[in-house]
Amino acid sequence: MAHEKNHDYHILAPSTWPLLSSLAGCVMLAGIVFWIHDITPFVFFGGLVATLYCMFGWWSEVVAESKVGDHTTVVRIGLRYGFILFIMSEVMFFAAWFWAFFKEALYPMDQFLGSTYVQPDIIPVDAFHLPLINTLILLLSGCAVTWAHHALVHENNRKELITGLAVAIGLGLLFTAFQAYEYYELIAHYDWQFGGDLFFSSFFMATGFHGFHVIIGTIFLTVCLFRAMSGHFTPERHVGFEAAAWYWHFVDVVWLFLFFAVYMWGI
Repeated sequence: MAHEKNHDYHILAPSTWPLLSSLAGCVMLAGIVFWIHDITPFVFFGGLVATLYCMFGWWSEVVAESKVGDHTTVVRIGLRYGFILFIMSEVMFFAAWFWAFFKEALYPMDQFLGSTYVQPDIIPVDAFHLPLINTLILLLSGCAVTWAHHALVHENNRKELITGLAVAIGLGLLFTAFQAYEYYELIAHYDWQFGGDLFFSSFFMATGFHGFHVIIGTIFLTVCLFRAMSGHFTPERHVGFEAAAWYWHFVDVVWLFLFFAVYMWGI
């Protein structure tokens, strides 16, 4: 009785996952540097595999904790706050790329940097062709996630929850495929080197990192789909799915800014 829990907090047992995740991330970052300098790409892929392993192991423990009742109301509030802070950090990340893009377009400093923004002579991307299609695809996927969330929270309809998640995942994969095709066409028809043109450097970094986030979000939703099929979520307890929905809507909003700023205004 002396050790009986009489509070709403979850006291975590000692874990090696934070240390292992930090080391794996450090190896992956060092691997990117080695790869850029044409030393070897294998350090990066080794760090990537280690990072994915840590993510799987750590988050599996978090899911197990939720299943045994450790995620009380207070703990769920803390998890939501933590994920909101994570999304805020992602907002700052993309704000840096938008800042770089607008700064070089509106106020170039070639006398200091040795390079300046030069609007390309050709129009490499038609904003109202594939980018517009991708915009509609991503917005529809956001609608599908909202449909799935409404089905769970307001109707407790697991069938529609699973269907909505499956539709959102399929549209996310379609978006990634179209963006890969767009990159293929750009690289094949435009003589470009990274760092040699500030417009295309900003273009590929901003849209490329967004595409990377779409892939992460698709994986996130896929995990939620498998969990939903296993009966993990209830109308009262669904923090994991809620976080995935927030992340996906964040990806939607960032793409809208990219579409209007980079595709429509920038080119």
